[in-house]
Amino acid sequence: MFKLVFCVAAAITISNVCGDVYDSSKLEKIDFDAIRNNDRLLQNHFNCLIEGKGCTPEAEELRKIMPEVLETCCAKCTDKHKEESNKMMNFLIEKKPDLVKKLLDKYDPERKHKDTCAEQLKEGGVDLSNF
Repeated sequence: MFKLVFCVAAAITISNVCGDVYDSSKLEKIDFDAIRNNDRLLQNHFNCLIEGKGCTPEAEELRKIMPEVLETCCAKCTDKHKEESNKMMNFLIEKKPDLVKKLLDKYDPERKHKDTCAEQLKEGGVDLSNF
Protein backbone atom coordinates (compact mmCIF):
# COMPACT_ATOMS: atom_id res chain seq x y z
CA MET A 1 0.00 0.00 0.00
CA PHE A 2 1.78 3.09 1.14
CA LYS A 3 4.93 1.22 0.75
CA LEU A 4 5.29 2.79 -2.59
CA VAL A 5 4.39 5.97 -1.41
CA PHE A 6 6.95 6.87 -1.59
CA CYS A 7 8.70 4.90 -3.52
CA VAL A 8 7.19 8.26 -2.51
CA ALA A 9 7.33 9.83 -2.80
CA ALA A 10 9.86 8.44 -4.13
CA ALA A 11 7.70 7.64 -3.36
CA ILE A 12 8.54 7.55 -5.29
CA THR A 13 8.70 6.38 -8.36
CA ILE A 14 7.38 3.33 -9.91
CA SER A 15 7.19 3.04 -13.58
CA ASN A 16 4.96 1.27 -16.08
CA VAL A 17 2.65 -1.56 -15.18
CA CYS A 18 4.01 -4.70 -16.74
CA GLY A 19 2.43 -8.08 -16.26
CA ASP A 20 2.05 -9.08 -12.63
CA VAL A 21 4.55 -6.55 -11.24
CA TYR A 22 5.31 -2.90 -11.80
CA ASP A 23 8.19 -2.28 -14.17
CA SER A 24 11.30 -1.31 -12.23
CA SER A 25 13.40 -0.04 -15.14
CA LYS A 26 12.91 3.60 -14.14
CA LEU A 27 13.19 2.85 -10.43
CA GLU A 28 16.66 1.47 -10.88
CA LYS A 29 17.79 4.87 -12.16
CA ILE A 30 16.58 6.72 -9.07
CA ASP A 31 18.82 7.48 -6.12
CA PHE A 32 16.33 7.17 -3.27
CA ASP A 33 18.95 8.11 -0.70
CA ALA A 34 19.47 11.41 -2.55
CA ILE A 35 15.73 12.07 -2.45
CA ARG A 36 15.57 11.37 1.27
CA ASN A 37 18.57 13.63 1.84
CA ASN A 38 17.47 16.54 -0.34
CA ASP A 39 14.40 18.51 0.71
CA ARG A 40 14.05 20.08 -2.74
CA LEU A 41 13.96 16.70 -4.51
CA LEU A 42 11.58 15.29 -1.93
CA GLN A 43 9.28 18.28 -2.19
CA ASN A 44 9.29 18.07 -6.00
CA HIS A 45 8.16 14.46 -5.88
CA PHE A 46 5.47 15.28 -3.34
CA ASN A 47 4.23 18.20 -5.41
CA CYS A 48 3.73 15.73 -8.23
CA LEU A 49 1.94 13.18 -6.07
CA ILE A 50 -0.31 15.69 -4.34
CA GLU A 51 -0.89 18.36 -6.99
CA GLY A 52 0.21 16.74 -10.25
CA LYS A 53 2.73 19.55 -10.79
CA GLY A 54 6.36 19.35 -11.87
CA CYS A 55 6.32 15.59 -12.35
CA THR A 56 9.23 13.60 -13.62
CA PRO A 57 8.12 10.72 -15.85
CA GLU A 58 8.71 8.30 -12.98
CA ALA A 59 6.78 10.35 -10.42
CA GLU A 60 3.93 10.86 -12.89
CA GLU A 61 3.63 7.10 -13.35
CA LEU A 62 3.58 6.60 -9.59
CA ARG A 63 0.84 9.21 -9.31
CA LYS A 64 -1.19 7.30 -11.89
CA ILE A 65 -0.84 3.92 -10.21
CA MET A 66 -1.09 5.13 -6.61
CA PRO A 67 -4.81 4.27 -6.25
CA GLU A 68 -4.16 0.69 -7.39
CA VAL A 69 -1.09 0.39 -5.19
CA LEU A 70 -3.15 1.40 -2.17
CA GLU A 71 -6.16 -0.69 -3.05
CA THR A 72 -4.10 -3.85 -3.52
CA CYS A 73 -1.62 -3.25 -0.68
CA CYS A 74 1.18 -3.08 -3.23
CA ALA A 75 0.40 -6.51 -4.67
CA LYS A 76 2.28 -5.80 -7.93
CA CYS A 77 5.32 -4.34 -6.18
CA THR A 78 8.63 -6.14 -6.42
CA ASP A 79 10.63 -6.89 -3.29
CA LYS A 80 12.91 -3.96 -4.19
CA HIS A 81 9.92 -1.61 -4.51
CA LYS A 82 8.68 -2.72 -1.10
CA GLU A 83 12.11 -2.36 0.49
CA GLU A 84 12.58 1.17 -0.86
CA SER A 85 9.00 2.08 0.04
CA ASN A 86 9.47 0.89 3.62
CA LYS A 87 12.64 2.96 3.94
CA MET A 88 10.90 6.00 2.50
CA MET A 89 7.81 5.63 4.67
CA ASN A 90 9.84 5.22 7.84
CA PHE A 91 11.89 8.28 6.90
CA LEU A 92 8.72 10.30 6.26
CA ILE A 93 7.05 9.13 9.47
CA GLU A 94 10.10 10.15 11.50
CA LYS A 95 11.20 13.31 9.68
CA LYS A 96 8.21 14.58 7.68
CA PRO A 97 4.96 13.40 9.28
CA ASP A 98 3.09 16.32 7.71
CA LEU A 99 3.85 14.84 4.28
CA VAL A 100 2.54 11.43 5.35
CA LYS A 101 -0.70 13.05 6.46
CA LYS A 102 -1.01 14.92 3.15
CA LEU A 103 -0.48 11.71 1.21
CA LEU A 104 -3.06 9.85 3.25
CA ASP A 105 -5.51 12.73 2.98
CA LYS A 106 -5.10 12.71 -0.80
CA TYR A 107 -5.07 8.97 -1.51
CA ASP A 108 -6.84 7.44 1.49
CA PRO A 109 -8.99 10.11 3.13
CA GLU A 110 -11.15 7.56 4.95
CA ARG A 111 -8.04 5.58 5.98
CA LYS A 112 -9.62 2.33 4.80
CA HIS A 113 -6.55 1.21 2.81
CA LYS A 114 -4.24 2.12 5.68
CA ASP A 115 -6.30 -0.11 7.94
CA THR A 116 -6.66 -2.91 5.37
CA CYS A 117 -2.91 -3.02 4.79
CA ALA A 118 -1.83 -2.40 8.40
CA GLU A 119 -0.58 -5.93 9.04
CA GLN A 120 1.43 -6.05 5.83
CA LEU A 121 2.88 -2.62 6.59
CA LYS A 122 3.88 -3.67 10.11
CA GLU A 123 5.62 -6.75 8.69
CA GLY A 124 7.69 -4.31 6.63
CA GLY A 125 8.45 -2.24 9.71
CA VAL A 126 6.03 0.59 8.87
CA ASP A 127 3.56 1.78 11.50
CA LEU A 128 0.93 4.26 10.32
CA SER A 129 -1.28 3.82 13.39
CA ASN A 130 -0.75 7.45 14.46
CA PHE A 131 -2.08 8.78 11.19
